[in-house]
Amino acid sequence: MKILVTGSAGFICAYVVQELLDHGYTVYGIDNYSKYGKIQKSYDNHPQYHFVEGDAKNVDLMKELISDCDQILAAAAMIGGISYFHEFAYDLLAENERIMASTFDAAIWAFKNRRLKKINVMSSSMVFESVTTYPTKEGMERLSPPPLSTYGFQKLATEYYAQGAYEQHSLPFTIIRPFNCVGVGEKRAVSDKEVYSGNIKLALAHVVPDLVQKVLKGQNPLHILGNGNQIRHYTYAGDLAKGIRICIEHPKAINESFNLSTPISTTVLELAKTIWKKINYDRPFDFVCDQPFKYDVQMRVPDTTKAKEVLGFTADTTLEQILDEVIPWIKNQIELGGI
Repeated sequence: MKILVTGSAGFICAYVVQELLDHGYTVYGIDNYSKYGKIQKSYDNHPQYHFVEGDAKNVDLMKELISDCDQILAAAAMIGGISYFHEFAYDLLAENERIMASTFDAAIWAFKNRRLKKINVMSSSMVFESVTTYPTKEGMERLSPPPLSTYGFQKLATEYYAQGAYEQHSLPFTIIRPFNCVGVGEKRAVSDKEVYSGNIKLALAHVVPDLVQKVLKGQNPLHILGNGNQIRHYTYAGDLAKGIRICIEHPKAINESFNLSTPISTTVLELAKTIWKKINYDRPFDFVCDQPFKYDVQMRVPDTTKAKEVLGFTADTTLEQILDEVIPWIKNQIELGGI
């Protein structure tokens, strides 16, 4: 299968592209390097990977790249941690809408005039920002108040793009919602604003790498945002990549949406204690609470039943296993000056 992956140099897509190549796909990638700057990937010279440095908002370029593809994974977007939501509130809406409109324009054209069979839309758990029912099933995003953040609202809009393209142009789709992706390869974005947590500058404003780097740098007591009772489902990027590939391939994924996540709930405080123990061993754990950001969702608990029953997908990598991979990588990045 030939597939176009937009935002192919991004954090999650690095895992996805490798997963697709490992399963025999021919992958065309496009990225403008706007987040991290120019970076190298292990598969850059893979014979089945064809990369173009360019902007997904360029419809003509998108049509050129998609013209020989069977599917597209629409993953390009401005995306970042919670501080990013506040710093780029307008751009996260306006720029991502432009990217999505261009992507769908090219996909609709390729569906009508070339060989494209389906568009796979990378949405987000943030579409559930305002839900009050847990665990949260697919479909609750339409029965709850809209997301409060511009990022969450725009991600919900991407799902309406899929609906509209299907209703008007019969373009098949799959909506993919990853939850709290954790892995290696995520560095400081070139546009990140400097934000301090205690005496340590936040690396990424994503909770796992930031807690890891603060503990590695010797912060004591450890600063956490809010009271630490926020619930998340920390999901390994390798598991998500597998789930995304299954969403692309599976015939029962057509015109459906899926929560891709570990079923295990973890509070931020539990996460902090686990990281502390792995790095500091028997050193007493101490923490202080910092003022949380406005859009710090207190509870995000997905129902993962549909992905398991329909796709046969489960995310089985434990938090302990994830940290065993992530901690050494972040330690190395600190030594190299990458974080």
